[in-house]
Formats: sequence, C-alpha cells, structure tokens
Amino acid sequence: MALLPVHIVWSELDPPSDSLLKYLHHVVKSTPKDGHRVKLKFDINKEDSLNNRFKEIKDLESDAVFSIDDDVIFPCSAVEFAFNVWQSAPDTMVGFVPRVHWVDYSKDGGSKFKYGGWWSVWWTGTYSMVLSKAAFFHKKYFILYTNQMPTSLKEYITKNRNCEDIAMSFLVANATGAPPIWVKGKIFEIGSTGISSLGGHSEKRSECVNRFASVFGRMPLVSTTVKAVDSQNIWFW
Repeated sequence: MALLPVHIVWSELDPPSDSLLKYLHHVVKSTPKDGHRVKLKFDINKEDSLNNRFKEIKDLESDAVFSIDDDVIFPCSAVEFAFNVWQSAPDTMVGFVPRVHWVDYSKDGGSKFKYGGWWSVWWTGTYSMVLSKAAFFHKKYFILYTNQMPTSLKEYITKNRNCEDIAMSFLVANATGAPPIWVKGKIFEIGSTGISSLGGHSEKRSECVNRFASVFGRMPLVSTTVKAVDSQNIWFW
C-alpha cells in the first residue's frame, strides 16, 4: 500500500505549536518507507466543530481515505488488510470499531432507536455502523458531507460536540443501502478522557440516532453479522 500524505484536521483555537511540528516532522523523517517520506499537511479550521473532520479536502491524491483519531494505535498489517477489504467494496465504510442500533418498543406501543456500544455488538454478534475513529471510506463522502448533509444536523453536532461519526455512517448507508464491513484487528486506544468516557454517553448517542433518522426521513442503517478476518493470521478456518 503506497503511503500518501497525512492530513491532520486541526480545529483548536491556537495553531500547531513549533514543538509539535518539530516532533511530527522528526518522526516522518526517521521512519521512511521504501525511501519515501510521508507528507504531513495540516488542515487548519478557525471554527471548533466536529464537522471539520469530514470537510472536503481538495487535493487528496487517492480515492481511499483512512480516518483515524489521534489516540488510536494499531499494526500496519491490520491497516493494509482493511484497505484490501475496502478495495473490494469501495462505496461502503470499512473499519475496526463496530457499533449497533436497534428498535426499542415501549409499553405504550411507541418505539425509539437505541444506540449500542461494543458490548452490545459482542453480545448480539450484530452491528450496523463502524466508527470513523478507525475506518476507510471513499473521498466522495467528504463532498457529500460538506454539501448535502442537512444543515440542522451539522449545527446539532457542533452544539453538542458529539455524533459526527454516526452522521457519516448515516450518510454512507443512505447512499449505498448497504451495511459497513467490520474488520477484525487489534487496535489500542491510548486516551481515556474522550467523549465516550463521559456520563450518559449511550443516551446521548441514542438521541443522535433518533434525530438523524427523523431528519433523513427513514432509518438508513443496515445491520449485518459479517466480519472480515485475515486468514493468514488464524490457526483454523
């Protein structure tokens, strides 16, 4: 897999510090692959919004985008395998972090959607989203998110500082009518103070799922039980 420029989406009030830039460029220079250095590009945003993550980038050199949080580490072999899986289905999302939704029926006959985290996926063996914290998708979805994602949803995401990853899952599923693909792979999260560590996280995410479904006019997410596994790394089929 060829190494293409790494775009760092920066939405802090202050620009990247000199020490950070010096460190990142040192890492890039010290770990070239096949004699080629990875280019670092900072996409500076004045507005502090999670929507910046999916803002259209004009000069992308590949159709494939690998979206990753700044606190996630994983083996390069896992990324290469996920990329190969994405190439077989380039219109869908392919990632390492599955999540699920389901319909919760109330006693009065009403129903709402519920958001389920990792343990819900583990318990049911079913998922309907892969989070963009570690996922491949086509660059065209940057354009769709920037130009066609309903303004009310982007404003909601900015105000609540949550659920931009769910919004991208809705966008892709709405365009394809197909589920994402979960790739089995070890990833390591080095941070423990993110949004998901705050109280009421599942309830807030469920609220997002219901709001997004209402604005989209339907539930586009498609559930699946398929998981892509690299057979070279397992003992038995």
